Amino acid sequence: LTMSWFWLYLPLHLLMATCLCHSVKAPTTSSQQSFKTDLFNFYHSLILADGKETTVHLLKDIPKRYYFVLEEGRVLAPFSITVTPCDVPIEWSILLYKSPPGFPGRATPGDHDTQEVSKSQKAPSKVSTIFNYKGNSVETYMGMSSHSALYLLEFLSTERDTHITVYLTTDTTSGHLYPELPMDPRIDVIGVGHTTVTLTWKHSPSVLQHRESIQYCLLVNEKHNYKSLCAAETAIRSSGMKLPPTLALSLSPYLLEPQQVMILSNSELSIINKVSSGEVRQVCMGTRNTYTVPNLSPSTQYYFDVFIVNLLTNASAAYTGTFARTLEEPEPKVTELKDGKVIHVVLDGKKQKFYSLQYQARHKKIHFTFQLCQGQIRLDVTRNGKTVASENLSGLRYLSLKGKLLDTYLVQLRSTEESNSSVKVQASPHFHKPLFPLLPESLKIKSFSKLRTCRSVTIAWLGTQEESKYCVYRKRIEEDQIWRELQSADRCSGPESRHKSEKVLCKYFYDLNLQRAVTTETIKGLEAGTFYLFDVYLFGPSGIPVRYHSKVVKTRKKC
Repeated sequence: LTMSWFWLYLPLHLLMATCLCHSVKAPTTSSQQSFKTDLFNFYHSLILADGKETTVHLLKDIPKRYYFVLEEGRVLAPFSITVTPCDVPIEWSILLYKSPPGFPGRATPGDHDTQEVSKSQKAPSKVSTIFNYKGNSVETYMGMSSHSALYLLEFLSTERDTHITVYLTTDTTSGHLYPELPMDPRIDVIGVGHTTVTLTWKHSPSVLQHRESIQYCLLVNEKHNYKSLCAAETAIRSSGMKLPPTLALSLSPYLLEPQQVMILSNSELSIINKVSSGEVRQVCMGTRNTYTVPNLSPSTQYYFDVFIVNLLTNASAAYTGTFARTLEEPEPKVTELKDGKVIHVVLDGKKQKFYSLQYQARHKKIHFTFQLCQGQIRLDVTRNGKTVASENLSGLRYLSLKGKLLDTYLVQLRSTEESNSSVKVQASPHFHKPLFPLLPESLKIKSFSKLRTCRSVTIAWLGTQEESKYCVYRKRIEEDQIWRELQSADRCSGPESRHKSEKVLCKYFYDLNLQRAVTTETIKGLEAGTFYLFDVYLFGPSGIPVRYHSKVVKTRKKC
């Protein structure tokens, strides 16, 4: 079935001439007025392309019309129209125009006599509404035409400006633009955890036929389900996001916005959009029809939508969305803190992210000490249920609090990354013997580039007003090991974890004038053009060491 544009345009000229002629000569009857209304709608309409998805922009309360024509020549000519609202509900209808014998629209070539046309104008065209819909669901109308006919599509948005997509096809035998949905398009929730939800859905017939160009994409959000991918993209944009004009879930590369995070692992593309109403997560997982959504928040309701996407055309079809609520986070086990006792807490970022310690005060003033050993940890301290401290730990942290006798303190530690994190904790009255030595203003080690030679390096570090013991260690490393050594260093470990050959020296020093409490040391016997990792350990009265920040220095290659 083809579209006969020549057949269409020829009557248009006759219709225009008829309209102009009779606006002057003939009195207006109800049938003529109806005819002119039909002409007005016709002339203010656009041609709807066959076999192509058309984006239509609608202004509030202003109808927009498109038309198409089916010509004679085939008995029972099939056609289908699919309309996808991309935001608010819309109204749309299909009008069928049938012209009686002698009507200008059925004029034959050569029948261009103006007098004949004016006579035939008295017989109005027959108009019937064959389909009408109001809502925001994706709707498809399939029809059969057994005669030559003109169809008019009218679209209207009464809520606000919006856009839709329209797809007309008269070729129903050579495949579909949109991927096919299974007979049962529901998404099943087969598992719910504290931070995960497992979903499964039936395979699309399109996956079996076009596996290389078809894939499933999942949208996760905390607001509601979406009936089309077009609607989901519009909602994300209205939240302040900027998405690419093409399919947001396709694997085509594009620049991400600052509030977007892309994760690519195990052939999965994940895009996380940080929006005001929570995060919107998009995951494309190829042709797998089972997926476990990770890293969700406990006790939170999420909405899940699966789209089957044709990567060649960017066309998509939506499964029936579902929702699930993650389980509540179990109450963490609480460990009692005793006066002066040190507890070493290790948090597995993937399994155990929380750890709680409880301390009951026997004095009004309480002194907490935290030494971050590895990773990143968030600290929250409450007194009788009220928050008194909340921060990210860094290095060594002293926290002094004043309250009442028998106040109950709850210390909550939370890992903020997936790798292991650890921290040492001590609680004691203010007059208790300090666990850690007096610390300098900075725990950084400085090296002097001008004093570097092929065989030696000079380093310096700050001391305190208290006489303390300092031990220097060195370790030869390769350039590609530097980042790993600095990131994996356990800042709570002492010299007992080091090899004896790495020890350089130990020394005591202090200065009552803090501005002069600086010491330097030249380490000799090194190899030219080599990287060395230097560590300094500070020992206080209790014997527990504090490790300065590691320093990497390279000796000169030529001298």
